[in-house]
Amino acid sequence: MTTPVVGIDIGGTKTAAALVDPGGQVRERREVPTPARSGPQAVLDAAARLAADLLGATTGPVGVGTAGTVDPTTGGIRYATDSLPGWTGTPVADALAARLGRPVRVTNDVNAAALGECWAGAARDHAHVLLVAVGTGLGGAVVRHGRVETGARGAAGEVGHLPAPGAERLRCGCGRHGHLEAIASGSGLAAAYAIETGTRVTGRTVAERAAAGDGVARRVVDRAGAALGAALAGLVALLDPDAVLVAGGAGAALLPAASAAYAAEVPAGWAGVPLRPATLGADAVVVGAARLALDSNDSERTHG
Repeated sequence: MTTPVVGIDIGGTKTAAALVDPGGQVRERREVPTPARSGPQAVLDAAARLAADLLGATTGPVGVGTAGTVDPTTGGIRYATDSLPGWTGTPVADALAARLGRPVRVTNDVNAAALGECWAGAARDHAHVLLVAVGTGLGGAVVRHGRVETGARGAAGEVGHLPAPGAERLRCGCGRHGHLEAIASGSGLAAAYAIETGTRVTGRTVAERAAAGDGVARRVVDRAGAALGAALAGLVALLDPDAVLVAGGAGAALLPAASAAYAAEVPAGWAGVPLRPATLGADAVVVGAARLALDSNDSERTHG
């Protein structure tokens, strides 16, 4: 690769595009609020406008990391939550290829973040990585031999739906109770705090209160982190990665307790597998999307 490439991040609240250089560094970036309530065509138009501003003399495909489960054979959305109304069934790869006049490659945003961290972040030069993204919900991605493991339906790595002790009274985003996402996520922190105090605040506020010395908030955060760390220790034995990364807005709050539980629970044969914070922050998805665009051997289908 000798020229930059464009990566796009389509989320429920913001859409971003970036020009990424051969070393995985962001050189230019554009961002707008996602017009989610205006429907899929408006979202696609916004993404295409951002990318078109950056394409210039670049060649080759554009990469996209998007909210939702991406069909690995079509580049369309198999399933999405209400954060992007009507997004389920949207042919993102074909629609953006038509708008931009070049091939487009699409993967889930957490998958893209994992690719970005492997290329230019905390897992640089690691070929086998498990990444969990702790935000409002809890997402995950598995990288093997430097490529995303999509699974049969594009949904491999969804760690949030593992059963988790302590989450029995908490409702997961999928509608069921007792899953890891129901306790180890921003929404999980908020729900657990409300059960204990009767006060409804955001997960971010719970984390802030914990840091400020609120005993109940501290207990909620530590319990969530311990559940996450124990689950990751088990997943290390199953997936055998080189490294485990924790990303996302709520990840930093959970990481201390998660690290302690992980160290206590990880089997001896995997004791050397580090658990560490991701480092690319808001650029992870656009960087990973650019990496996806460059990798002609990835399992996602190229359109255009």
